[in-house]
Amino acid sequence: MRKKEKAALAVERLEKRYPDAICSLEYRQRDAFQLLIATRLSAQCTDKRVNMVTPALFAEFPDAASMAAADLSRVEELIKTCGLYKTKAKDLIAIARQLMEDYGGEVPDSIDELTKLPGVGRKTANLVCGDIFGRPAVVTDTHFIRLCNRLGLVNTTNPATVEKEMRGLLDPQKSNDFCHRTVLFGREVCSARNPRCEICDLTDICPSVKSM
Repeated sequence: MRKKEKAALAVERLEKRYPDAICSLEYRQRDAFQLLIATRLSAQCTDKRVNMVTPALFAEFPDAASMAAADLSRVEELIKTCGLYKTKAKDLIAIARQLMEDYGGEVPDSIDELTKLPGVGRKTANLVCGDIFGRPAVVTDTHFIRLCNRLGLVNTTNPATVEKEMRGLLDPQKSNDFCHRTVLFGREVCSARNPRCEICDLTDICPSVKSM
């Protein structure tokens, strides 16, 4: 079976398993700024923890203008439990200031522009472009990278390479939702240490089953 066919099968089966897959980060609907900030906070931190922090953060700093004028120590205090909070706090304020200076306070809608912002990498940029602007996106979450390797679709853990190769294999209109579904699947079934192959929907197309 060719890789593109295998990828299409994986998309179809996870679509059936998780028909309503959405981003697990919580933010005001269609609010690009809040999703951007929440995603920056999620680095080396669980989405669950971020969702505990952002309500108070967004209550005080709901947009780029307010965040750009924020006191650093106050932002640090609000996000302290997210880990790496000093670096993240600086980035949040710097992101907001650059948005005000270069984009009129609006979040840009392209990966190239988003990755010019402090602390924003391609994973974050893809998520914002896909979820907010409806652009074809490949979010290289650790679960996505693990699943693609186990299925034999890629043979690398380098996020940029995985993104590039998977863009060539996935239907652009379904790639973003598929990435969300792999997160759910990775947590429930295809975990890093103890994958539950006995309940997996993909065993017949997965070359890694026998070695687990």
